[in-house]
Amino acid sequence: MDKIRKCLFPAAGYGTRFLPVTKSMPKEMLPLVNKPLIQYGVEEAMAAGMNGMAIVTGRGKRAIEDHFDISYELEHQIAGTDKEWLLGDIRHIISECTFSYTRQIEMKGLGHAILTGETLIGEEPFAVILADDYCVTEGDGVLAQMVKLYEKYRCSIVAIEEIPREDTRKYGVIAGDLEAENLYRVREMVEKPDPAVAPSNLAIIGRYILTPDIFDILRETPPGRSGEIQITDALMTQARMGNVLAYKFQGRRFDCGSIEGFMEASNYNYTNVYKRPR
Repeated sequence: MDKIRKCLFPAAGYGTRFLPVTKSMPKEMLPLVNKPLIQYGVEEAMAAGMNGMAIVTGRGKRAIEDHFDISYELEHQIAGTDKEWLLGDIRHIISECTFSYTRQIEMKGLGHAILTGETLIGEEPFAVILADDYCVTEGDGVLAQMVKLYEKYRCSIVAIEEIPREDTRKYGVIAGDLEAENLYRVREMVEKPDPAVAPSNLAIIGRYILTPDIFDILRETPPGRSGEIQITDALMTQARMGNVLAYKFQGRRFDCGSIEGFMEASNYNYTNVYKRPR
C-alpha cells in the first residue's frame, strides 16, 4: 500500500518542562489560544490526506481521548447559542477521522514510542507528528509537502531546519548529499551531538514519513543515548541503504516543548491564526 493513510502521534511524555500544569494535564492539550497543540497536528495530517489518527498515550492522558470525542452534555448546553460555531472544527475532525489509542507503559525514547504504535499502524507507510513542534506555512502544510516527496521517492523522509550550531545538542542532526533543492540523501544521522562534533547544523524536527520496515529495525535497535531507543539510530540503518531523505521544509516551526517557544507560538497564533468570536 503506497498511499499514506495514518499518522502516529507519540503522546506519552510527562511534559516536565511545563510543571506544575502538566502534573494533571497532558502537554499535548496545552492550548494555543483556543485549540490544543495536538489538534493542530491532527489538522495538519488531515490536510495531507490522512484520516487514521494513531495516538500513543500513557497514564494521565485521558483528556486527549475525551477531546476527540463527542461531549453530549456540552453539545446540549450550547445548542442554538452563539457559542455553537466554536465546536465546528472539532466536530469536523471527529466526523472525518478514526482515532485509535495504545499505551506506552514505559518511557524508553521516541523510537520505543513509535514501535509501541505498530499495532495501530500495521504494514503500511505512515507519518509521525510530534505535537509540540507547531508549524505554520503559507501554502501546503509541512506534512503535505513531505507526502508529495514520498510519492516520488518512496522512502523514509525527515523534516529538517537550520539551527544555530550551539543548539545541536538538543536535536538529531543529519549530514547528506544534495538530491534536489532543499532535499538531502542522508548519509549520517547523530542524536544530540556536541556542537564541536556535529556533522552539520541541519536538525530533525517533529515531522516524519516512515516505511513499515522501521518496526523490524526498531526491534533490533539497542538503546542509545540516555539508554533510550532512538529513532535516529533506526533511521541510520535505513540511511546506510540510501533509503532516507531529509527535507528542508517551507514554513516556520515553533518549539512548543519549551516555555519560550510556546509563548512565542501563542502570540503568533493570536495575531495571525486565531478565529475571533463572532
